[in-house]
Amino acid sequence: MLQCQNSMPMAHNGYYYGNMNVNIKQEKQEAFGDHILSLSTPGTQGVNSMSLWAKVRELEGDSLRQIQNLYGPNFPIEFRHYFADIIERQSWDQLDPDNIPNDEPHAKYILDLFLGEIQKQCDQLTEGKDFLQRLHFSEIASHFKNVYGPAPLELVRTVKKILSIEYRLVQQANAMVDGGVHMRNDQQSEKVMHINRELERLATMTRDTENELRKLQSKQEYFVINYQDSIRIQSDLQQILQRSPTDQTRIKLEPQLTRKQQEINELLKAEAEKLQQLRPNLAQRHEETFALLSQLQNQILDEELIKWKRSQALAYNGVQQESNLDQLQQWCEKLAEIIWQNRQQIKRVEIQRQQLPISYPGRDILPELNATITALLSSLVTSTFIIEKQPPQVLKTQTRFGATIRLLVGGKLNVHMNPPTVKASIISENQAKALLKNDSGRSINEMSGDILNPESVMEYHPQSGILSVNFRNMSLRRIKRSDKRGAESVTEEKFTILFQSRFSVGGNELVFQVRTYTTSLPVVVIVNVSQECNARGTVLWDNAFSAKGRIPFHIPDKVPWCKLIDTLDCKWKHECHSSKGLTPQAKQYLAYKVFRQNIPPNSDKHISWAQFNREPLPNRNFTFWQWFNGVMELSKSKHLQQHWNDGAIIGFIGKAESQDKLLSKPCSTFLLRYSDSEIGGLTIAWVAESEKGIARVWNLQPQTLRDYGIRSLADRIKDLDQLMYICKIDDATQTKDEVFGQYYSKTISSSPQGDGGYVRTELMQTISIRPNNHLISLMGDHSAPNTPAGGSSYDGALSIHSPTPVTHHNNLQYDVSDLPGNVTNYGQQPNDVTGQMEYDESLDCFPQCSIDVNELLSRQL
Repeated sequence: MLQCQNSMPMAHNGYYYGNMNVNIKQEKQEAFGDHILSLSTPGTQGVNSMSLWAKVRELEGDSLRQIQNLYGPNFPIEFRHYFADIIERQSWDQLDPDNIPNDEPHAKYILDLFLGEIQKQCDQLTEGKDFLQRLHFSEIASHFKNVYGPAPLELVRTVKKILSIEYRLVQQANAMVDGGVHMRNDQQSEKVMHINRELERLATMTRDTENELRKLQSKQEYFVINYQDSIRIQSDLQQILQRSPTDQTRIKLEPQLTRKQQEINELLKAEAEKLQQLRPNLAQRHEETFALLSQLQNQILDEELIKWKRSQALAYNGVQQESNLDQLQQWCEKLAEIIWQNRQQIKRVEIQRQQLPISYPGRDILPELNATITALLSSLVTSTFIIEKQPPQVLKTQTRFGATIRLLVGGKLNVHMNPPTVKASIISENQAKALLKNDSGRSINEMSGDILNPESVMEYHPQSGILSVNFRNMSLRRIKRSDKRGAESVTEEKFTILFQSRFSVGGNELVFQVRTYTTSLPVVVIVNVSQECNARGTVLWDNAFSAKGRIPFHIPDKVPWCKLIDTLDCKWKHECHSSKGLTPQAKQYLAYKVFRQNIPPNSDKHISWAQFNREPLPNRNFTFWQWFNGVMELSKSKHLQQHWNDGAIIGFIGKAESQDKLLSKPCSTFLLRYSDSEIGGLTIAWVAESEKGIARVWNLQPQTLRDYGIRSLADRIKDLDQLMYICKIDDATQTKDEVFGQYYSKTISSSPQGDGGYVRTELMQTISIRPNNHLISLMGDHSAPNTPAGGSSYDGALSIHSPTPVTHHNNLQYDVSDLPGNVTNYGQQPNDVTGQMEYDESLDCFPQCSIDVNELLSRQL
């Protein structure tokens, strides 16, 4: 049972409000009766059983304890519980708490919505038995106005953080029972619980040493008091001894003072022996604490934080990033508290020893303890200075870009009391290596370019406890490249954005200065968009195959094909926003394109960087990555993305394989495949029957994004009556209207005249019939480069005419670029040349079907 506990609970119908308990695991919402149902918009009731909060209510154990610590006065758990539905219906993912110009109005709308819902509930509650509920809800509304009214985006920041942690805890609790996934989630949950247990253990050990230190202080004070008494008694005794031995006062007081002195000396000796024993015992306890503290800090910083940083790189390639930065901040803040408390204890031990020096046998480890705890604190602060939002890894000069820097322990060590300034600069790979070798903490002044707006001050957000700075308007004015790059191109040269800061940690006698820096993921600088494709290839390879703790920016020159194809699969799904990745057929097709042989997707055969994006493919003037990136850009575009998600695009299939597939299908069946000869081209292959009853496979000239910007793929397919049935990626065959009908454009009005009395025209795709120069081809707009066009004769059954009576240039006409270019002098060839055409390897990587050109040209038009 999750309870928010505070003093003076006030019960009502099993629930508590305000400084009260809230039973969030109780299934029935009894407090408001029917009133709670009105929190929902029409069509919903209460807290949806499938909502995030409903799942949070089922958490147990350590996850439940984290939820208990998640809420506070700035966002009470009561509000989260009773207004869960309206909270979760807001589009938090679309809001950036640092984007004040664009998102602050929406944040204010949400705040007003919350306040309105609270007021609505207060109006529905009665004055009698619901008085306490009304009072507490009014207090929540008033607090929201005071805290978030001046800064509504802070409400967004707070809620996003809470929902993110809730979601992560629910994901951990509801791990899929699916082999390795279940095991990994169990391992992750166990790791989280282990770290939390160790932090709690360290907190207990720190409290114990604090108690021991207080006892030691008390005993030392007791010793000092007795020591002062001993001095006083010794002084009195000396005065008495100065009198005559026959003096009655001396005779009376000397034995008493001597006895007291002996007693107190024995007491002092005993107390001194205790102090001699307690001091090294306390030092030993501190040593044990520091050893465990160092071990746990290494696990959090060198494993978990490094893993999170690694996930940033993999996220560029489409691997889902674990949203556990808030969890890391909680751990680091707890470490900071424990380290700071222990550092204070060591300082107090030093003061005690200065006040009462006592020698004892054995090695004095106090100086080592002081150095250890200071080093732990320095390491924690410098390691938690991180880049929360990375700058773009493909960076174009004269283009605005941003980044977010965050100090995970900034709210715990008084750093936010004097927010530091962060400075950004760009450095080369060699400068990054030199920085790693000479990590002296001094300011780094060398740079490889000029950045506009490179400095900004960190801001503290008390509602979320985050100390960060958001660079919004940086721009790279110029870049200085290395003189010698060997075989590397400019798009293989890597830089990094360096962020530096200097600030004070702690206060009073414990203050010390920290100079820290952090570097971004590798950045490739371009000056023209034509370089973007190659730059993206460099970044993808680096992010996928860089090793932990590498020297900047070393990467392997060769990697197993199975790892690369998995990377491309993740990248494809990420870019296309689709769960449909590369099929086994697609992976085999891509392997053949690289190696010119069939290998399985799990093959360990190595592919080099040169094969990936330096050497062109056989008989092509582009690399493997350039081709893959081209079809990926095509497929993720608004013109084709939905068709890919629908499974309408097979894409990764060669001409020979597409011919075999289509020849087994009914005539007028077609499929969509990526062009092998055009970057970012899509071609339509279809099967048609000649007058002799021979099935032939034809390929339309590849079409690109430019073409689909003029007329959509669905409309182009609709225009062609030769295309009736589509063969989908799952080998199923459907009519084109079933697959593309929902994407057809609305027909133009049948009115003969439009605005201004002009005759309406309609743009349509056709396959033309035109004899010319003894060549056969299909006319087109020639948007695909290096594709010749020419007039030809063609079967009238493969023609579509525009329904609009306009001049010829109002029709879109397209070539079949896959037809052999050496078919000439048709009048000198015999009538039947079926199957005697030779494959021109310059057209594609697979043989195309043979075409009976003479039979076509001899037909009566």
